[in-house]
Amino acid sequence: MTFERDAPPLARRAAIAQRWSDAVFVHWRVEPDAVAPLLPRGVEPDVFDGSAWVGLVPFVLSEFRFLPLPPVPFVGTFREINVRTYGVDAAGRRGVVFRTLEAEHVAPVLAARAIFGLPYRWARIGMRDTGPLIEYRSRRRRADGRATGPGTRIAVERDTEPVDTALSRFLTARWGFHETHLGQTIWAANEHAPWPLVDARLRALDDDLVSDAGFPGLAARTPDSVLATPAQHPGFHTRFSRAVRI
Repeated sequence: MTFERDAPPLARRAAIAQRWSDAVFVHWRVEPDAVAPLLPRGVEPDVFDGSAWVGLVPFVLSEFRFLPLPPVPFVGTFREINVRTYGVDAAGRRGVVFRTLEAEHVAPVLAARAIFGLPYRWARIGMRDTGPLIEYRSRRRRADGRATGPGTRIAVERDTEPVDTALSRFLTARWGFHETHLGQTIWAANEHAPWPLVDARLRALDDDLVSDAGFPGLAARTPDSVLATPAQHPGFHTRFSRAVRI
């Protein structure tokens, strides 16, 4: 089984663009049967080495824009944390399936919900980056704005040697996502530069988000893969096309 490191060209006009940086990828193996009931109709668990995978992925998002317009004013730079797994449809498209996405700003949350039906949640998120060590903290906000919901604290120490393996590509080289929107399964493609990755060591994890996303007890296990983008890497732009029904 091979996984392409480079994105195929978008078949449809891009609708949204943004910059991603300072990413951390923490993943656990799970049985495919634990993932299958949580996927959109027509999507099956994508497996590597006999396992489905569940990820906790924080990163920094900036320069959010609706194309061809310039970046949305007042949004600026903010953090996002998602819990995700991976699926493949009958056409062979291997994508992300988001279980939850935490984000700091309301505008992108509302836009992504409306355009793609993504399960975004408004949250208070902080990040501390001290060179090799990067730490994210998050707490979901309630409707009244109070940050009292599920949260996470994750800290990893990044290495410096590049990583490019079959598993790292499986977990990160995902050129779209599947979602259920208005009762239909949709596919939205994206394109971006290949992820620059290094190995990382987990230094702290105190998490409610993975359990809240349908995987109770999973975050108490030692992760099976921890990757990150290199310290001080500027990140890259990604573009999303409008979704198609499948």
